Amino acid sequence: MPKKILIVDDEPYIAKGLKFSLESDGYDVNTCGDGETALRMFREETYDMVLLDVMLPGISGTEVCQRIREFSDVPIIMITAKGEDMDKILGLEYGADDYMTKPFNILEVKARVKTIFRRSGQIIVEEVDEHRIHVKDMVIDTNTHIVTLKGSILRLTTKEFEILTLLASHRGKVFSREQLLEAIWRYDAKGKGEERTVDVHIRRLREKIEPDSSEPEYILTKWGVGYYFTEKN
Repeated sequence: MPKKILIVDDEPYIAKGLKFSLESDGYDVNTCGDGETALRMFREETYDMVLLDVMLPGISGTEVCQRIREFSDVPIIMITAKGEDMDKILGLEYGADDYMTKPFNILEVKARVKTIFRRSGQIIVEEVDEHRIHVKDMVIDTNTHIVTLKGSILRLTTKEFEILTLLASHRGKVFSREQLLEAIWRYDAKGKGEERTVDVHIRRLREKIEPDSSEPEYILTKWGVGYYFTEKN
């Protein structure tokens, strides 16, 4: 079955253009122009990805993203007409997997969509135990994308899972922000705004996996260099 995508944008010509282009690549695409409708459609049907405009009438795109994240880990690409780094970070901080800034090249949008679908669930790890990584009380299953901590299932976004798997499969290796951007988001850092995206995701991930995120036990910081996963069992 084709992947199903929901496009949420209050500019009809943009939504129509995205729908036409993505359908030409074989995707099944629905569109709507406001946050309330988007949430209703998302609850009524199963989608594999959401392209979500930040500036929407009524409920904002960031709020829609946050509400979806309360019950789903579906990949979300935020679309914003603003170019400031903080606006990009804000979208990612609410649980988005990527962002695009208007005006955008439709070919780039299509490439981002393909990359996220391709990358989802395809991280290769060094430490293999029937596709599971065991660290302390945590088990990461790279086949099912299920992470359990002390027996409880954690709800992680796609990007959070990819970061966790990458770090945990290279325990003790320090990854710089630039390396994480290239490995997880597949693009080079162009400024501090992009690098801050990594910090935001690490912070959110720590809040979910660490007993005390201010004193992390799993994802550690090498000051001035980057992040690494503990070598202690």
